[in-house]
Amino acid sequence: MTNIQLKTLAELKESLHISYSQLNTYMSCSLKYYFRYVQGRPAERISSALPFGRAIHSGIEHFYITYKRRQEKSDVKTVQELFADIFTTEINKAEAPVVFRRDENKDTSIEMGKAMLKAFCKSAKLKDTKIIGVEMPLSARLYTEKGKPTDFIIIGVIDALIKNCDGDIVAIDNKTSLRTKSSEDVEKDLQFSVYGYLLCANKYVAKSDDAYCRMDVLRKLKRPKVEKYGTIRTPSDRKRLAKIAVNVLTAIENQAFYPVRSWMCSGCEYKNSCYSW
Repeated sequence: MTNIQLKTLAELKESLHISYSQLNTYMSCSLKYYFRYVQGRPAERISSALPFGRAIHSGIEHFYITYKRRQEKSDVKTVQELFADIFTTEINKAEAPVVFRRDENKDTSIEMGKAMLKAFCKSAKLKDTKIIGVEMPLSARLYTEKGKPTDFIIIGVIDALIKNCDGDIVAIDNKTSLRTKSSEDVEKDLQFSVYGYLLCANKYVAKSDDAYCRMDVLRKLKRPKVEKYGTIRTPSDRKRLAKIAVNVLTAIENQAFYPVRSWMCSGCEYKNSCYSW
């Protein structure tokens, strides 16, 4: 993100707000939400997937910004080196032990990240595509189901916003994954509902129109590839998001925090805190 974007996001966070990350954390495990956002408890460990994902995002951000400014694709090697530098910096500055999967380490992760970004750069089809924004911080007032404004805003950062060759505005969310995504995964992803809500509130999408979104998944394979999934978020989806957010905030206000057992527990940064809770 640019310094201006970082400043904008920091200013948004000074207001009473809720984000996709907060919603997703609470809905996945409210106790984890409590440790992270209420107590501000330092992480006990950090999954390597977090700095890896941030570094991949930085490489993709550079790629899109280069095209936006020059109407040409960035050199693959430049994108790869940026990823490696940021990933190394993230690892070195981590305030908790960084935990890798059994078959991974720093060097193999860098090798994989470079291969994934090479696949991304080669797969990107940008002819007749306008890049509207990259890493765009947006906000919108949160309303109740009955249309009453709350004290909260919803904030979010759209990875990339484009106008495609058909003239449609499309919000892109970049992800890394070992596994392929199912259509159900994409349709249920609350991130896109947040995108749709923000796009409508900021007049990129009319109130009665659907919001077009796309999930670009960089697969962590021996031969990495990019899989793209298109989806839409209707006005009804946006209303449902607001209802979810209001109810989550009500639960937080009532201090409803409890552990949720799932596959995510093994890599949780608050594993010890949870056991001693």
